Amino acid sequence: MMINETFFCSYFRSLRVVDKKVSLVDKSLLNVLKLEELLLSANHIKEINAFYLPATLKVLELYGNEITSLECLCAHPPPQLQHLGLGHNKLLGPLENLYVTSDYWPKLVSLDLSFNNLTDLQGMVASLSSLKCLRLLLLQGNPLALVPYYRGFTIDSLPQLCVLDDITVSPSEKYLFRGLSCSGDLLTSEAQLVVTIGNVRGVLDSSVLDPEPGPQGPFITYSYYVTYDFLEDEDNEKKEYGGVLAEIVKPSPMEELAGEEAHEEVPGEVSVASGEVSQTQSQDTMLEESIMSSPSAALQRSESAQELVKLRPRIDPRLFPSPGTVLFSTVRKPWSDIIPCSYEMQHTLKDLVPLKAFLLAGTTVTVVEEKILSWPVGQSPVDHSILAKKSKGEDKKGKEKEEKDKGKDKKDKGEKEPGKEQKGSKKKKEAPKELYQDPPILQVLGSCLVALEPLLAGEPLVSTVCDFGVVRTADSDRLTFLRDSKKTKSKKGQKVLDGGKSKTKLPLSEKRKSLVVMFDSSYQPEPLSVDIQVQLNQCRTAEEALRDLALHGTY
Repeated sequence: MMINETFFCSYFRSLRVVDKKVSLVDKSLLNVLKLEELLLSANHIKEINAFYLPATLKVLELYGNEITSLECLCAHPPPQLQHLGLGHNKLLGPLENLYVTSDYWPKLVSLDLSFNNLTDLQGMVASLSSLKCLRLLLLQGNPLALVPYYRGFTIDSLPQLCVLDDITVSPSEKYLFRGLSCSGDLLTSEAQLVVTIGNVRGVLDSSVLDPEPGPQGPFITYSYYVTYDFLEDEDNEKKEYGGVLAEIVKPSPMEELAGEEAHEEVPGEVSVASGEVSQTQSQDTMLEESIMSSPSAALQRSESAQELVKLRPRIDPRLFPSPGTVLFSTVRKPWSDIIPCSYEMQHTLKDLVPLKAFLLAGTTVTVVEEKILSWPVGQSPVDHSILAKKSKGEDKKGKEKEEKDKGKDKKDKGEKEPGKEQKGSKKKKEAPKELYQDPPILQVLGSCLVALEPLLAGEPLVSTVCDFGVVRTADSDRLTFLRDSKKTKSKKGQKVLDGGKSKTKLPLSEKRKSLVVMFDSSYQPEPLSVDIQVQLNQCRTAEEALRDLALHGTY
């Protein structure tokens, strides 16, 4: 009988209403006469009428709401407040700096403004310096915390601070950053991130699955690279990136001749690297001119266009960069068991609010196989589709006949001129010097999303191994192993013919072990994987911050 409204309002000192869809705080809260702690996190509060907050309040937590400004609280702030938690809200703009001064919060000891959209570090720190009782501060997750000098400048500007972003401020740290606050006007508001891509493992060697090229082609080459999307700063639009993929190119006129169905299947074409757009367009022009110049061009135009559209590369949706980002790529490398990318790119970004949104979304890392078909220059491009449709059996029969004819010629010539026979055979095996290349055919071998949110939470480095699963098979690995073994034997024989200068030999035990493992029924191919690191540049001393300014020409 004693637990009534009067007892409730006069006895309890803490009120916790979390995740209850609260959107409004009314004047009935003033009836709680001894309230010292009010927790209203994870609700739908957009603003609070500060006149309805009890004067006895010491702790106020409003995490995870929709508050856009501190102005509503500063109209009548609780005079005894010691802790204010406004993390994960929507605070935005330089005017918020005006509401974190001792005029409103004279006894504030702890302030949490983490994971908002505050960008003005110098202005924020200047206002916080008036809070003489402030000891704990959280600003991580804001765009202003992404600049390299963030921690050092904040520590040197707020000497009374004991904990910054849940990390204790040590005396040695204060010593290393001493004097940095005096250079606040020279510090530029920009973030620096370095993307490093290491080795690629487990790539399928597609060349072992293709038949040997005939005299008419196609001569096929493969290369492999890694792509990732990243923001491009507005001031760096004219900057030339060596590994940036070009924007999507509209379908060529040849594709338009194929009809509306081709338009639906082929939304566009991408140029493989920067600077290759003109090359792709010139290839399209050559194709069109070669077809139009033929005698039966008027009759075969539609069929030729349809055949060319079928041979054109289809763009995988994973190769499209997300809105507001640019697609970067490593240098194309030929196949090997371990493909070293050795890629490093520094991204300098001045617009910090979109950068925060990008880090929350993450970046997509993709492994791409590029296949290029080359043909003799004298051959009509319309014949490409006809040659591409030939079966492997027909190719093998043709090759057997050619080899027999070549063998007869070699015997006849070999009896008289053995020295010239070797040179002649080499010349016959060589591909034509002048070749026409089709547009590259791109195939995505693996794609995954790399989370970059830890960089916002204070982690300086995100390092991960992207595992795309197994794309190779035991059969393809055996074919690759046998091909490499034949190459090793041929090189060894060539060294013997040259005089046996090289005495290096592979141990037989290693060869046997490799064969046993490769042909074992329990053999499992290595999964496709990529090593990637994204590092947020952070200055460790005041001298390092000023040196960085000097390198950028602002100091």
